[in-house]
Amino acid sequence: MTIRYEANPPKILPDVDINESIQKFVKKIKIISNKCDAIHITENVLGFQRASPVEVGKIIRREIPNIPITISLRVRDKTEQEISEFVDKCISIGFSGILILMGDKSKTGKEDSGQIPSSTVKRLREHGVDSKIDLYLSMSNKPNFSKIRRKVDANPKGFMTQVIQDISQVQDLSENLKGFSIIPILLYPSPKNEKSAKFLDLDLESYGKAFEEMLKRTHEITGDVLLTSPNDFGGLDKFLEKLNI
Repeated sequence: MTIRYEANPPKILPDVDINESIQKFVKKIKIISNKCDAIHITENVLGFQRASPVEVGKIIRREIPNIPITISLRVRDKTEQEISEFVDKCISIGFSGILILMGDKSKTGKEDSGQIPSSTVKRLREHGVDSKIDLYLSMSNKPNFSKIRRKVDANPKGFMTQVIQDISQVQDLSENLKGFSIIPILLYPSPKNEKSAKFLDLDLESYGKAFEEMLKRTHEITGDVLLTSPNDFGGLDKFLEKLNI
């Protein structure tokens, strides 16, 4: 049974001390790691340049050695060689898994490399990487199951979903993807996360009323949940402190 926390490394901004930002980030992870079972570190969310998830993860691994860490790997703007080097670093540091995804278009104008997530997982598995670290692919919260053959055939350890809107989506994913680990993502329904909710087309008020029950039911079905709260760390931290699963 696992509850993960999604952590977005600090953005790299002009006139901001990135080392100081990383220290503050790691301090937050230390706080919330007492209330969750694992940490997932993202890479360049929405295409913004951020601190390296590998380097940030290395610090967290050193500071909190017992907490499992998964990490996102965007292939959109990486060559095959860069992907291999990224994966090798993750293995050497001791991360437990990698979510391989396309990623949002880069804000810096970097061109797409042509790499495909499912093909990347297949290639890494052919080289035996999956015996050293778990490989995951992303999945829609309401996929057309007849059109995801490529992802299924890549045979990852499992799938991390888009933000779940209701429990029926979790049930459909679990029933149609038997044999795979399913890690649904849930957005913490705080007013501070309203912008994210609008982006995801979520009615925050009704979503919030059903949230705790949906979280518990999701956890019962999949045994694994990833919680995201991009703009309200404190609120989610307090929620997890009181949560009883």
